[in-house]
Amino acid sequence: MNIYLLELLSKIVRILFVSMVSLFNSFSVSTTSLTAANTVINKSLNANNKVVAHTTTVTYNSKLPSNVTRVISEGIDGVVYVDDENNEKVLREMTPEVVEQGTGDQGKYVGRLSGYGPDCPGCSKVGNVACYTREGTKHSLKYDGIYYNDYEYGEVRILAAARDKFPCGTIIQVDNGRVAPYYAVVLDTGGSMINAWKKGTIWLDLAYASSAEARLGNTSGSNVKFSVQRWGW
Repeated sequence: MNIYLLELLSKIVRILFVSMVSLFNSFSVSTTSLTAANTVINKSLNANNKVVAHTTTVTYNSKLPSNVTRVISEGIDGVVYVDDENNEKVLREMTPEVVEQGTGDQGKYVGRLSGYGPDCPGCSKVGNVACYTREGTKHSLKYDGIYYNDYEYGEVRILAAARDKFPCGTIIQVDNGRVAPYYAVVLDTGGSMINAWKKGTIWLDLAYASSAEARLGNTSGSNVKFSVQRWGW
């Protein structure tokens, strides 16, 4: 037989042998047994979240009418994680709600509303209102405008009223049923308002840039709703 054929046959035999060994895993392999104890075999994996309802803290404010209640800060319910062994973990703290309750005079009235300008008879030549602002300054309807920037309610209209009933700084929501309700602050007064209140009648006067504009305004009326939001400063 040709020597080359013998060598080729020998290689084929070796290849077949390795393949058979790999296929039937005839090598001896040492193995190690590993065991692990299940320490939670009798424990439940159930867990619950518990809601803690927020509480409410009430503060009292004599500047607010007795019919007014407002939320200062909203409450937030807390959440607590509770496992099967009643262990608790706070996921969210409970935040109390803070509510302000008015204790002042009730503040809902129905009365008359008219308009006036700084050029009205008897008004200040420079349009100064009768009240000082909260900052202790004078406000001119002519130079500072017919709006005032209130520390709580922002930009509001200016009203004249009987100060024995509505002290300076009183915030009133005005609703004449024709235009959207708006907020105004008492910064002025007038003889007509004072005399009306002496008779038990509510009469307020809304400031305009001029008497002519006041006559064109759509705010006057005799059955206007006034809702006090704050008494004075």
